[in-house]
Amino acid sequence: MNRRSLMIGATAAALCPGFGRAQTLWSGVALGADVTIALGGDAERARATLTRIRSLLDEIEQDFSLYRPGSNLSRLNAGQAVVPTAHMARVLSLCTQMHIATGGRFDPSVQPLWTALAQGRDPGAVRGLVGWRPLEVTEGLIRLSPGQSLTLNGIAQGYATDAVRALLQARGYRDLLVEVGEMAALGGPFRLALSDPDAGILGHFGLKNRALAVSSARATLIGGHPHLLSPHGDAPIWSTVAVEADSAAVADALSTGWSFLRPDQIARAKDRMPGVGRVWLVSPGGELQTIGA
Repeated sequence: MNRRSLMIGATAAALCPGFGRAQTLWSGVALGADVTIALGGDAERARATLTRIRSLLDEIEQDFSLYRPGSNLSRLNAGQAVVPTAHMARVLSLCTQMHIATGGRFDPSVQPLWTALAQGRDPGAVRGLVGWRPLEVTEGLIRLSPGQSLTLNGIAQGYATDAVRALLQARGYRDLLVEVGEMAALGGPFRLALSDPDAGILGHFGLKNRALAVSSARATLIGGHPHLLSPHGDAPIWSTVAVEADSAAVADALSTGWSFLRPDQIARAKDRMPGVGRVWLVSPGGELQTIGA
C-alpha cells in the first residue's frame, strides 16, 4: 500500500530523541511500507509494546490491504459481504467526511480506474463504476455494488499512524516521532524537511503534537499516469501536497484530494476544518506556497 516516494525527516517509525542509546528495536513491513520501531526505557515494557504494535498493524492490514487475498477489503472487492470491524467502520465513515472536504476528489471508489490503467485498458470504460457514497449496512454486513471496488490507500497508512501514536501515548511514551507511511509527533518539536521528488528539499519546519501527510502525484506512475486519480478524470494540479493536522488519517486523505484543487478552494475547505494546520503546495515547476501560519 505504500504510495510515497517522499522521505520526510527520520527513517524510523518511532524515534526517541536519544536514538543511538540502548534501544529495543523491531524492523519489518506493514501496509506495504518498511517500518522500524525503536523504543527506549525498560526493555521488558518495550518488548511488550512492540508486540502489541505488530499485532495492531496486522489487524489494520487485514482490514485494508489490497494485496492480501483474505483481507476484508479484498473480500469486499471480490463481491463478498463483510462484517465491518471497528477499524473499518471508522475509516469508511471518515472517507465520507473527507470526500466532502475535498470537493469529491478523495474517492475510494476509483479502484476500477487504477486497475484499468495498470492493465493498459481505457479507464473511460469503467468510469461509470466510480462514485463514492456511504456503504449500506444490512443485518450487520456491508457489500459493494456489482463491479464496484475500493482502494483505501489514501487513508489507511494515516489511520495506522494515528493508531500507533495513540497506543504509545496510552502506554506512557513521550517525545516520539511515529511514521507508518505518514508521520505523527508525540511531543516534539521535530525538525523535518519538506521535499519534492523533482525539486528536492524545499525547506524545513517543526512538527509538534501533530501529524503530517504528503502526496506526490508523479512519485508512482500507473501506465504512465500519476497514481493519484480523480473520479472526475481531471489531472493533479500539484507535484506535491503536504498537510499538517491533528490526525494523520485526515492529513493523508486531504493531501490526496487537495492535489486536484486550487489554492483558494483549499483555503476555504481548510477554514471549515479546525483540526487542520499548515498546507504546503509544490507546483510542477518546483515553486512552493504555504496556506496557513
